[in-house]
Amino acid sequence: MAQGSQKFKAQRPGVSKKQHQSKLKGPKKGGRAIAPKKSKVIQQQKLNKDLEVAIRNKIEQEVTQKASSSLHKRLSVVKAPSDKGHAGAARPGKSSK
Repeated sequence: MAQGSQKFKAQRPGVSKKQHQSKLKGPKKGGRAIAPKKSKVIQQQKLNKDLEVAIRNKIEQEVTQKASSSLHKRLSVVKAPSDKGHAGAARPGKSSK
């Protein structure tokens, strides 16, 4: 039996360090959002975002109002239940076999 601890980590055969490191280098995938430095630009972006949200909400209200007025039954908007809290819950349409 060998006495003492090993002075190096065991490596997998066929994989060199240079190949592994070169894989990690380079730009990452996906878009980049660079934050503006000027406060005026930040305010403009915030205003645009708020306007977009307000317009989207107004359109949704108008569509639901028109749909509810044209139907003989009262229209009720139902949100989808979130199953994030129930990881082990059975999903509809999936078999347990």
